[in-house]
Amino acid sequence: MTSEKREAAAGRLEAIWLKRMKRGPMDGVEQATLQAGQGLAGNANQGGRRQVTILEREIWEALLTEVAGTLPPSARRANLLVRGLSLARSRKRVLAVGSCRIRILGETRPCERMEEAWPGLQAAMSRAWAGGAFGEVLDDGEIVVGDPVFWVEE
Repeated sequence: MTSEKREAAAGRLEAIWLKRMKRGPMDGVEQATLQAGQGLAGNANQGGRRQVTILEREIWEALLTEVAGTLPPSARRANLLVRGLSLARSRKRVLAVGSCRIRILGETRPCERMEEAWPGLQAAMSRAWAGGAFGEVLDDGEIVVGDPVFWVEE
């Protein structure tokens, strides 16, 4: 794919959040460091299969409309918020975020914390891929709010 076609097909990184500790607050940052095989530097979750979690802005907005909710996207407790790119059925695909790559390993299922955040939200998020995706970081590098996001053709 040429860079012109890639830019036309690109979504955008709208937000980055780091979690200081399990069940801790989500801190919004303008830029962050991805570490291959680990996740986001400074985030509580490191290593394993769920190194980074990703949420689609469009899905979040649709969910809130469905439950008449007024929560910010950080309530989902994902690390990255993207716009203009569908995560549905993306297992095993590689997502570029700026100059870094993330291999999607599965969909993020909603937990009881979503029901605590807003009644009906956990059930609404239980549909396929409505809770976002998780993956493993393939490259070290910096990401910045506003970076393009796009699928890497393999």
